[in-house]
Amino acid sequence: MVFVQITDPQFGMHTGDKDFAQETANFEFAVATVNRWKPDFVVITGDLVNKPGDPAQIAEYLRIKKLIAGSIPVYDLPGNHDIGNAPTPETLAFYRKTFGRDWYSFRQGEFAGVVINTTIIHTPGAVTAEVAKQRAWLDTELASLRAAGAKPIVLFQHHPWFTMKVAEPDGYFNLPLAVREDYMALLRKYGVKQAFAGHTHRGYRAEDAGIEMVVNGPVGMPLSPEGSGVRVCVVKGDRVEHTFHPLHRLPNQIR
Repeated sequence: MVFVQITDPQFGMHTGDKDFAQETANFEFAVATVNRWKPDFVVITGDLVNKPGDPAQIAEYLRIKKLIAGSIPVYDLPGNHDIGNAPTPETLAFYRKTFGRDWYSFRQGEFAGVVINTTIIHTPGAVTAEVAKQRAWLDTELASLRAAGAKPIVLFQHHPWFTMKVAEPDGYFNLPLAVREDYMALLRKYGVKQAFAGHTHRGYRAEDAGIEMVVNGPVGMPLSPEGSGVRVCVVKGDRVEHTFHPLHRLPNQIR
């Protein structure tokens, strides 16, 4: 089984929301490549647009997303630029009406993907009830998937749990230490060994406390020399092997 992770198309970032020509070019090229590769599914891990609620950016993201072949399932999720750095019940409702669910799970054979909304975990202020609902659902869903024999169970999210180690201080690019250990314990309890994220606009991986944190570089504007690209992921037993490919060095085939 092979899947592709795309993150941070973030329409409008290159020009500070003046236009999104570069994001269109990058995302269209990535989608054309996905259609040629024919992976089993695609996951888009947030920051779909740059300006929350912008109708033109949203329309362009949805237009290009629809170009992905109908035979290839696509799963996306919100980033902080989709529901705001400080999400509210109103921004969550808008996201759900416009894009769909912000937390859910899916199955592809034995593989189970679990999608969560990390922006509400990062800045829970006005949406603490939603954070509690998602946390309770995550516990129940992981237990159900484990009991059903799913393997591997992989988490997909926007913010990384950590960038170097679980005990690192809080920052813009990770999730709060005050809740991080609780979630890490939950993942270990149900055998989750890998989580895939975006948000940082640069790619890297870190492993601590039994969890591999895979952070994908963006298909949109990069903040590192590796440039824009996508990640090809191959499921082998209870692990996912993965490689980031810049848009200017995409392989001809992935199987």
